[in-house]
Amino acid sequence: MNTIIRPGLVLVISIAGLCGCASVRTAADAVTSSVERVTTRIFHPASPTVPVPAPAPAPAGLDDYKTQVAHHVADHNPERTYTGTLPAMLPAVVVLEITVDRDGELADVAVQRSRNPDASEIALASVRRSAPLPRPPIGRLTFSETFLFADSERYQLRSLAGPQASE
Repeated sequence: MNTIIRPGLVLVISIAGLCGCASVRTAADAVTSSVERVTTRIFHPASPTVPVPAPAPAPAGLDDYKTQVAHHVADHNPERTYTGTLPAMLPAVVVLEITVDRDGELADVAVQRSRNPDASEIALASVRRSAPLPRPPIGRLTFSETFLFADSERYQLRSLAGPQASE
C-alpha cells in the first residue's frame, strides 16, 4: 500500500504545480491584453499627440535658503568660523532675526536671544559684513539663524553645524 500512495502523491503534486504555472501564464496574458486595449484606446494613432510640458522645478525652501545664507556668511567671515566638532558646553548661543529684501539687501538684523553681549556683537557684525546676502526665493523674507560659539570669538552657524560633542 505504501508503494501506491507515494507515486500517487508525486503525481498529484506535479499536476498541482503544472496547473499553477498555467494559471500564472493566463493571468499574465490577461493583464498584457488589458494594458494593450487601454493603451490603444488612450493613444489612438489617429489622434494628434499633444506634448505635456515638464513640471516647473519647485522653488527652494526656507531651509535651502538658510543654508545658502549660512555659507555666504561663513565665506565672508573665515576668521570667525569654527571648523570641527563643537564642544559639549558652548560658551554662547546667539539667535538673530534677519530680514532680507527681494534683492538680497539686509533690511534688518536683530538679536532674538543671547546672554553674551560680546558674542551678540560678533554675530551682528558678521551678518552685516556679509551683505548683500543671496536673493530670497520669495521677495522679502524674515528668518532666524543661530550662532553656536565654540569659544569667545569663533562660531558655527546652526544651518551648517554638525553634531555636537557629547560630555
